[in-house]
Amino acid sequence: MYTIPYSRGTLEFEVPDGMEVTVLRSQKMPPVRDPGQAVLEALANPIGSPRLSQLARSGDRVCLVFTDVTRACPDYLLVPPMLRELESAGVRDKDITLLCGIGLHRPSTQAERIEKLGEDIVRRYRIIDSAPRDPDQLVDLGVTPSGVPLSVNRTAYEADLLIATGIVEPHQYAGYSGGCKTLSVGAAGERMIEYTHGPHMIDHPGTRLGKLDGNPFHEAITEAARRAGLRFILNVVMDDDQNIVAVGAGEPEAAHNVLVAIAKQLFETPIPHQYDVAIAGVGYPKDSNLYQASRAASYLFFAPTPVVKTGGYIIIPARAEEGAGEGVGEQRYYETMRDAPDMQHILDDARRNGYKPGAQRAFVMAKVQESCNIIIVGSECPEIVRDLHMIPAATMAEAFQIVQDHLGSHLRVVIVPHALLTLPIVQKL
Repeated sequence: MYTIPYSRGTLEFEVPDGMEVTVLRSQKMPPVRDPGQAVLEALANPIGSPRLSQLARSGDRVCLVFTDVTRACPDYLLVPPMLRELESAGVRDKDITLLCGIGLHRPSTQAERIEKLGEDIVRRYRIIDSAPRDPDQLVDLGVTPSGVPLSVNRTAYEADLLIATGIVEPHQYAGYSGGCKTLSVGAAGERMIEYTHGPHMIDHPGTRLGKLDGNPFHEAITEAARRAGLRFILNVVMDDDQNIVAVGAGEPEAAHNVLVAIAKQLFETPIPHQYDVAIAGVGYPKDSNLYQASRAASYLFFAPTPVVKTGGYIIIPARAEEGAGEGVGEQRYYETMRDAPDMQHILDDARRNGYKPGAQRAFVMAKVQESCNIIIVGSECPEIVRDLHMIPAATMAEAFQIVQDHLGSHLRVVIVPHALLTLPIVQKL
């Protein structure tokens, strides 16, 4: 019997006889003994920066950017100590704005803010969402030498002190998340998100999972953070079980680089060969919608070498109670996939005409689905799964039957319980 994350719980299943099974997890690293104390120590010993309390002054307007509910960053642990540091420097509550960087996701709810930050902070401080489509709420940061148009939320830009939290984990475009990304994508304008998620950027060989050097996406968001004035970050690295294994604070680029080095040791995992079938775990909150859950397939495909052979299957258990997703970006993904006759049409049209932000997930998934078949198990919206050119299955047994009918019974299967937190490195083809 095997177990994989599903919504807020787990899903147990058996693998049919005749299939050779490998279970792949990230490397083991001891979690910090006392997460709260580790956060305090990171704030007391920042990397490449004075303490937050030394950066802030009485009368300063401070903006603290944090991720929305689609990211499992433990802001309830990170934000309160940062606010206490600001308070010790004489910063008044009324001068602090907590900015939820929603990117092009749907707006955050009150319940999600409380889940993220705690009821006391939600009651005490001003909290707003970024507004990527409202030009009055954006500041133009100019264009990079490579042509990327940069922008950021006005409240963030006009703050006397701009800070952010984040979680450092493999990211399909940025290489690794965290660092500048919470601000530079989460609080960017639609045009910047559109450009950085466009086909010319995603087609670039440097835009790869786990890669920072020579990655144009990483370079663009780093430059945006510099121009916006991001001064200080507090980030964590977390393992498969959501235990904190490292905490770092300080100057954004320096602190991020230290944590990326730790994250690489944790997440990058060698595998001997490609597989016929991959079972990719996601779990809450990422499996709440198919826009996010489909990342499991693209992460396995866009590893340095695709984990699954051409013509193979990726099986993703996902409740997907929000369907494709409720935000404008998620709906663009859904509509692009639904209206396309096949995957090649999506790729050709995107390279010829570009696309709006959100539809990049259709472009990415078209690359995946041109090579692999994707089965979504246990979704509450099988009709939407079909619209996305994926295969719905009520149970894992049904999914395996679909695979066997196509590929036979003697198959190599890899189970990746935490597919978004495991970066498989194929040793040989």
